[in-house]
Amino acid sequence: MKTMKTPTAIVLASLAACMMLTGCQPASSIDPMKPLMDGQTLAGWHAVGDGHWSVEDGAFVGRAERTKLYGLLVSDKTYTDFKVSFSFMCASGDSGFYIRTIIEPPDKAKGLQVQVGRAGSGVGGIYESYGRQWLDRPTAEVEKQILKPDDWNQMVITADGGDIAVHVNGVKTAELKSDPGRPTGHLALQMHSGNTMHVMFKDIVIHQLP
Repeated sequence: MKTMKTPTAIVLASLAACMMLTGCQPASSIDPMKPLMDGQTLAGWHAVGDGHWSVEDGAFVGRAERTKLYGLLVSDKTYTDFKVSFSFMCASGDSGFYIRTIIEPPDKAKGLQVQVGRAGSGVGGIYESYGRQWLDRPTAEVEKQILKPDDWNQMVITADGGDIAVHVNGVKTAELKSDPGRPTGHLALQMHSGNTMHVMFKDIVIHQLP
């Protein structure tokens, strides 16, 4: 008697054939988007420099009053190639999100920083701290059009080798191609020294690229 294949058997057979012929991997092997904050504590991060970091309503909140040193919240782990996304709101001051950075005490974060702040500060632009300075940034007109003042904004940073791209609220604001900067390092959130700071970050998730 001829055996009839069930729909499940057909799917499994097709998947096996795909893997044999094309080398494709099952979905479970693909690194998913992973949260980098638990919404309740600073677990996975550590503070460097001045100012105070806390967790309020599920968000990392940084506050400082014209401190001498920068206030940094640094990821315990280092990352190489990835796509990281998060929401931010800067009520006052000048902030940033570092990628592939190294920390030198007492408060230096060396590497690429993506600007986070109020309109007119180059939000979504890429700046190399203690290095080449501004590398790419949006025009004031574009920044004004896309940034939501006193509200949550979304930023997505993709770092794949030397190719870096930044999107704010779905609009590309900066891009580097074959950049010679550091290939691996920490992520870090910044409070700029000398400012009255009130900045918030939430929903930080990362997808590590192969």
